[in-house]
Amino acid sequence: MPVYKAPLNDFKFILNDVLNINDLASLEGYEDVSSELAEQIIEEASKLSEEIFFPLNQSGDEQGCKLEGDVVTTPDGFKDAYKTFSENGWCGLTCDPEYGGMGMPIVIDLAIKEMICSANMSLAMYPGLSHGAYEALHIFGSDELKDTYLPRLIDGTWSGTMCLTEPHCGTDLGLIKTKATPNDDGSFDITGTKIFISAGEHDLTENIVHLVLAKLPDAPEGVKGISLFIVPKFIPKEDGTVGDRNTLACGSLEHKMGIRANATCVMNFDGAKGFLVGEKHKGLRAMFAMMNNARLGVGIQGLGQAEIAYQNALAYAKERLQMRSVTGTKAPDKPADPIIVHPDVRRMLLIGKAFTEGARLLTFMAGEKLEYSRHAKTEEERQAAEDYVALMTPILKAYFTDMGSEVANHAVQVYGGHGYICEHGVEQFIRDARIAQIYEGTNGIQALDLVGRKMPQSFGRLLRRFFHPVQQYIEANQSKEHMQEFIFPLAKAFAKLQQSTAAVAQKGLKNPDEAGAASVDYLRQFGLVAMAHAWCLLAEAAHKKLETGEGDKEFLESKIITARFFMARMLPEADARFKMVLAGSEPLMELKEAQF
Repeated sequence: MPVYKAPLNDFKFILNDVLNINDLASLEGYEDVSSELAEQIIEEASKLSEEIFFPLNQSGDEQGCKLEGDVVTTPDGFKDAYKTFSENGWCGLTCDPEYGGMGMPIVIDLAIKEMICSANMSLAMYPGLSHGAYEALHIFGSDELKDTYLPRLIDGTWSGTMCLTEPHCGTDLGLIKTKATPNDDGSFDITGTKIFISAGEHDLTENIVHLVLAKLPDAPEGVKGISLFIVPKFIPKEDGTVGDRNTLACGSLEHKMGIRANATCVMNFDGAKGFLVGEKHKGLRAMFAMMNNARLGVGIQGLGQAEIAYQNALAYAKERLQMRSVTGTKAPDKPADPIIVHPDVRRMLLIGKAFTEGARLLTFMAGEKLEYSRHAKTEEERQAAEDYVALMTPILKAYFTDMGSEVANHAVQVYGGHGYICEHGVEQFIRDARIAQIYEGTNGIQALDLVGRKMPQSFGRLLRRFFHPVQQYIEANQSKEHMQEFIFPLAKAFAKLQQSTAAVAQKGLKNPDEAGAASVDYLRQFGLVAMAHAWCLLAEAAHKKLETGEGDKEFLESKIITARFFMARMLPEADARFKMVLAGSEPLMELKEAQF
């Protein structure tokens, strides 16, 4: 049977010793935030993850969702688990107190998202999607829409979806055919079909709020003609309770490789009543409010699946006996040594450990910047933080989800044949993790976003939000003897990232294929350098605590040793990616279509 234990010590170390969550108390609205409060919330969420979400993960995967008529039922136990989650206020943890939210910092919520994604990714998606709908409505909705929908999304009695994709178009949303016809009362009739709609229909909430992209009759061509509409399953009455059933339905459930306990629906809208969110033909802006929230959330899904895969591989490696260590017997009282003594098993385990612990810090750094982008005292501070988040979002989404799949694959490899069969539950981690590389914009699209939009934006201003602090960090720490083994590899990799950036920018101006050909390798190179910087911060914080004699010595020393592993065995990939970036587009584009 699989195991899961929330990484509480890691959360506490990052929030207290690396970032110092108490600094958030300087922001308006967070005056009462403290490390003690954060620890209390995270510890309560860990119990929810371990005791309620996780026990339903394997059974939910086996049972899946069922569609009978137009009614979808979730697996046994999901309804009660969701009720516990929502009734205890977790849906509204970071939401606006004006509408019933708790107004807690995003960094705390990111820890909770990781835990519930590790414990049960399918179940975690239901409230996760609702938060995307909340974000779009909170920013772009009218007061009337906010008053009607936000309190119920926040308390979890209603849930939300994002209805973007259609059978003939995924990423290219300018091709959507769903129509919005104006009515005399200010509402719109929405007609069309959306596919791959996660949580499109289910039995967890009394109402489902669909945010739907559609085009008005006078819409311009392409993405400039997209509008966003809120289309509820049940039309609310004036008192806010659910009223008549809207003319929309789940046409079918997708039969999927993974996340089988989340209802992935084909949704048919047949003149369903909808209400405009924001301005006509300006739906793309509101969509990105949902998408950016979702992309960071998907990155956390990659981290979450990597964490649970690593935990299970580690547990198995400590108990599975096979052969003797090549350097001599390590367990003389047993017929063979546990496989954790073998170098290749350790390699796979250390990749999981180094990725999850470094990625966790990068996640919290992005969350901290999100807070400053919304609550910092000056416009300059807010803009700088917003730029950082915009730059890092495609990197975290793509790199984290690629690594989520990689670590899950390593877990199965550690188990060997036992990992390939369903009984042990680790093959589910591969299946669940795989979708995260695809939805909310494939990882190839994230790479194109990075080189095509984020890199040139405002003459490289977004890039400078990462490059300048890293350069300053290197200069400030390169003379510290205990940090040199980490700073020097970072400095070398960072210099090559700067070279890659210049090469992609220069070549891409002359031939867009050059930027496209380099994009995936450039994003991976960027992600590795960001991780190297994160591991420097982790090692530095561990050294400081060891010097004072505080904290768990074994835990702190493991940070420093894992940092060495990352620099020696994972960061060198950045050099290979650098060479791939400089190889240009010709090796990819030279072959004629008929020659494939």
